Amino acid sequence: MTEPLVLGIETSCDETGVGVVRGHTLLGDALASSVDEHARFGGVVPEVASRAHLEAIVPTMQRALDDAGVTLADIDAIAVTAGPGLAGALLVGVAAAKGYALAAEKPIYGVNHLAAHVAVDTLEHGPLPEPAIALLVSGGHSSLLLVDDLAAGVTPLGATIDDAAGEAFDKVARLLGLPFPGGPPIDRAAREGDGASIVFPRGLTAPKDLARHRFDFSFSGLKTAVARWVEARERMGEPVPVAHVAASFQEAVCDVLTAKAIDACRERGVETLVIGGGVAANSRLRALAEERCAKYGITVRVPRPKLCTDNGAMVAALGSHLVAAGVAPSRLDLPADSAMPLTTVSV
Repeated sequence: MTEPLVLGIETSCDETGVGVVRGHTLLGDALASSVDEHARFGGVVPEVASRAHLEAIVPTMQRALDDAGVTLADIDAIAVTAGPGLAGALLVGVAAAKGYALAAEKPIYGVNHLAAHVAVDTLEHGPLPEPAIALLVSGGHSSLLLVDDLAAGVTPLGATIDDAAGEAFDKVARLLGLPFPGGPPIDRAAREGDGASIVFPRGLTAPKDLARHRFDFSFSGLKTAVARWVEARERMGEPVPVAHVAASFQEAVCDVLTAKAIDACRERGVETLVIGGGVAANSRLRALAEERCAKYGITVRVPRPKLCTDNGAMVAALGSHLVAAGVAPSRLDLPADSAMPLTTVSV
């Protein structure tokens, strides 16, 4: 039996993504980003993002179909990010998906953005072993999930209680005079610095915190510690060693993320760790995860950097998984849910 051909639409934040997937094979992937329009504000402006999605959705859709060498009539199902994300941005994608589904008489699947970050790994490494632990790290989310059956749902083990990892990267980059978004420039600057030169705090790792927040994350205190360190240097009239600060900050984030992820794997007896989300593109996080997982005999799976950031391929990958698992399509009146819980994979 031929595997289903699924088109995925992603508009949860500032990336307009459309992907085409057959089974675990990526056939077409097109992306339009509005990040440059947000850079002068130091963060994503929801209204600007929504307008950019409106302008980009049709041409991005056509590029993806052209890349895949198919037409909309060839598609077996359409998947779209229904949440979580920015409400206005989500509405653009959901409305577009409904229009295409209705016009082409195709089933529609409203899917969870975070579950899609897990599913995209199948395009790189094939079917996902179940159970697996997933570490999702992005600008809005830092979460640890137990994945027993991705089509049925996931079990949240922990999440950020304040700033997400990606948000902390953006804020620290601004402190250091680096451009937005902060992840890539901090990663580049850190390569010239010493990650052990400054000891920044590791949030929620003290014994008193682990009792209640063993698998939770907190990066607000780390961000504040970096700010105070930089301000102290500036008050003394001394230059700020950007590379060392970037490397030390990055080391603190990656240390906590990998330590808690491996702790979750060992506590649950799980041998596979999947890392997804925009921060998964960070070179130090990838290297440290490989190093620490090897020590405990855990297989770590991280998609190539292009598939870590928001994209339509990940939505199509999850849609393909749902179709193959026999999950019923969504209703055509499916809502956009900016606060969709992790336990909901599709609506």
